Amino acid sequence: MPERLAEMLVDLWTPLTILWITLPPCIYMAPMNQSQVLMSGSPLELSSLGEEQRILNRSKRGWVWNQMFVLEEFSGPEPILVGRLHTDLDPGSKKIKYILSGDGAGTIFQINDVTGDIHAIKRLDREEKAEYTLTAQAVDWETSKPLEPPSEFIIKVQDINDNAPEFLNGPYHATVPEMSILGTSVTNVTATDADDPVYGNSAKLVYSILEGQPYFSIEPETAIIKTALPNMDREAKEEYLVVIQAKDMGGHSGGLSGTTTLTVTLTDVNDNPPKFAQSLYHFSVPEDVVLGTAIGRVKANDQDIGENAQSSYDIIDGDGTTLFEITSDAQAQDGIIRLRKPLDFETKKSYTLKVEAANVHIDPRFSGRGPFKDTATVKIVVEDADEPPVFSSPTYLLEVHENAALNSVIGQVTARDPDITSSPIRFSIDRHTDLERQFNINADDGKITLATPLDRELSVWHNITIIATEIRNHSQISRVPVAIKVLDVNDNAPEFASEYEAFLCENGKPGQVIQTVSAMDKDDPKNGHYFLYSLLPEMVNNPNFTIRKNEDNSLSILAKHNGFNRQKQEVYLLPIIISDSGNPPLSSTSTLTIRVCGCSNDGVVQSCNVEAYVLPIGLSMGALIAILACIILLLVIVVLFVTLRRHKNEPLIIKDDEDVRENIIRYDDEGGGEEDTEAFDIATLQNPDGINGFLPRWGLSIQWWEERNPIQTCLFARSRIPRSLRFIFFHKDTKINCITQWTT
Repeated sequence: MPERLAEMLVDLWTPLTILWITLPPCIYMAPMNQSQVLMSGSPLELSSLGEEQRILNRSKRGWVWNQMFVLEEFSGPEPILVGRLHTDLDPGSKKIKYILSGDGAGTIFQINDVTGDIHAIKRLDREEKAEYTLTAQAVDWETSKPLEPPSEFIIKVQDINDNAPEFLNGPYHATVPEMSILGTSVTNVTATDADDPVYGNSAKLVYSILEGQPYFSIEPETAIIKTALPNMDREAKEEYLVVIQAKDMGGHSGGLSGTTTLTVTLTDVNDNPPKFAQSLYHFSVPEDVVLGTAIGRVKANDQDIGENAQSSYDIIDGDGTTLFEITSDAQAQDGIIRLRKPLDFETKKSYTLKVEAANVHIDPRFSGRGPFKDTATVKIVVEDADEPPVFSSPTYLLEVHENAALNSVIGQVTARDPDITSSPIRFSIDRHTDLERQFNINADDGKITLATPLDRELSVWHNITIIATEIRNHSQISRVPVAIKVLDVNDNAPEFASEYEAFLCENGKPGQVIQTVSAMDKDDPKNGHYFLYSLLPEMVNNPNFTIRKNEDNSLSILAKHNGFNRQKQEVYLLPIIISDSGNPPLSSTSTLTIRVCGCSNDGVVQSCNVEAYVLPIGLSMGALIAILACIILLLVIVVLFVTLRRHKNEPLIIKDDEDVRENIIRYDDEGGGEEDTEAFDIATLQNPDGINGFLPRWGLSIQWWEERNPIQTCLFARSRIPRSLRFIFFHKDTKINCITQWTT
C-alpha cells in the first residue's frame, strides 16, 4: 500500500507542476494577444479629439478572453492563481480598478483590483460544480466609472481522479441452471465513477474478479459474468460468492477501485433419477382390514428438488396386482400401498409385489444419464383374524305357493366360519323385518318354514333378514337378505269388474247391444286370464235377452225382440255365470240389472220411471225441473208475505222504561169524549216500534212544534191530544216543561 500511494502522488503532482509552470504565462498572454491596441494617444486624449476623428479611430475593448481553468481539490498554503485580467488602458499608473462579479465572486474567487489577478480561495470540487460564469470590468479608481463594457468569462474546474468507482445496486444476486455449458451468461453488473468521463482516464473503468474463480469469469469492459466451468452440479454446491472489482484509469496502477459481491445460485434441473432407500420392504396386514386402508409406504429419494423430484409409483409385477394398489403422495413424495380387494388368510397367507418409482418430469438433455426410475420388492404377510360367518350366497330368493301348508319348509340358508378354528353357526330371523312372524328358521341348519298362511293377493313379496352368529364368539355376526315370492294358485272366482246397470229403450230394436260387461279375477295365471260366460241352465232359452262373447274377453248382452213396455215390467234381472281357466276352474254368478226406459228417437234415455207416463207427451226432464223450481219460488214468496203480515199485526209489548202509566199526571182538565178514542189507533200505541215507524197526525205535529216553539207544543198537546197519550211523543225536555207548565 505505501508503494501504491507513492505512485498515486507522483501521478497526481506531475501534471499539476507542469500546469502550474505553463498556465500563468498563457493566461496572462491570452488577453494581450487578443486585445486591441490603441493607435495613438490615450483615452483622455481620445476623448478630446474632434468628432470626425473619433469616428475614424473608434475605440475597441482592450481585453478579450473566453475561459480559464483551475484544478479541483488544490489545497496549497496560498490561494491558487487562476488567471490575470489586464487592459491596454492601464498605463501602470494604478488609476484603473478591476471588479469581478458572478458565480462565487468574493466567496470562492477573489480578484486583485490593482493587478487583475484572480485567485481561488477555497478548495473546488468538480463533482459539485464543474464551471463558474463570472463578469469582469475595468473602472476608474477614483470615480468608479466604467472604462469599458463588462466582459463575461467562464472558469472551468479541471478534473482529477479523486472518486473511486461505486456499485450502486450491490450486493447482487443471480441464478444460473446447474450443468450449464461453458460461457453461459449469468448476469451483468455496472459501476459508476463520478469523475469526468471526457477528461483523461479518471472515469474509464475495467472490471475483474477477485474471488469466485475458477467458476466464473467477467468481461473487463462490459462486466458480463459468465460460467468458467461446465457442468457445475447443484447437488455438490448450490451457492457461489463472487467478488467483483471495478478500477478506473483504465485499470492502470494508481487508479481507484471499488468492489461488490455477487451471489450466484445454481437452479435445479432433473439430472438425478429416483432411488429407493432399500430394495426390499416388509409389511403385514390383518385379513379383516377395511378396503382402501393404507398398508404401508415406500419412498424413492431424489437429489433434485421441486417438480424435478416428483415421482410416480406403480405395481409392475407380483402375485397381488389385483388385490393391492399404490398411489403417489405429492407432499411426502412417497408411494402408499392400499388394499383393493378382501384378503383371506385361509386362502393365501403372503404376497410379493414389485413396485417402480419413475420421475414425472424428465429433461431430454439428460436422458443419456440412464433411466430415471428405480424398482423395489414389497412382501406383504396376511395375518389371521377372527372373521364373522360367511353365507354361501350374498342374497337368497325363495318361492312358495300361497296354499302351502303351515310348518312346511320353503328354503334354506347356509353359512360357515372361515377361520381355521371353525365355530358352529346359529341362525335367526331379524324380527324387525318379519313383524307378523310369518316365517320361522331352524337355528341349527338354517331351514326356513312357514308360520302363518300366505295370500298372494295381499302380498306377493316378503323380504326378511337372516342372522348368522358364531356360537363361540357372539360378536361375530353376519346378515343376509332373503326375498320370498308367493306363487299364485287358483283360489279366487272371477266376477264382474264393477257394478253394472243396463238401460233398455222401449223403442229398441232386436239384436241391439244393451250392455257390454267385463270380468276380473284376483288370481294371476301364468298365461293370463280367459273367462267363459253362460246363462243359468234354466235361463238358457231366455225369451228376452241373449249373450255374446267378445274377442277382448268381455261379454255383450243383446235384446231378442222389441216392444218392451215399462208399464208391464220395469226391471229385468239377468244372472250370468263367469268361469275362469284355472285348474281346477272356479266360477261365480253375477246378476245384471236391466231397466226399461223411455228414450228419444235417437236412442237417448229420457226417463226410466213408470210415473213419467202421467206427464204430457213431449215434456222433457229439464222442463219439469224448471216448473218445479217456479212452484217452490212462489211458495217461498207466499210464506214470506204471510210472515211479514203476521208480524205487523202482533200486539205491542210495552217496555218498562216507556210505560205509559208512569206518565199520568193529575190535573183539572175535561176529557174529549169519543174524540179521544177516534183520534188514534190503539194498536199502534200498543207497539212502541210501530209508533216510531208510523206516527199519527198529532205525533207529527208535536215534532214540528218542538223544533220551532217548545212553549206552543204544550198548548197544542193539551188542546188536541187525548190526556192519556200526550207524553208518548214528547222528548224528555219537552215533557218536563209541559208538566211544569200544567201544574202551575
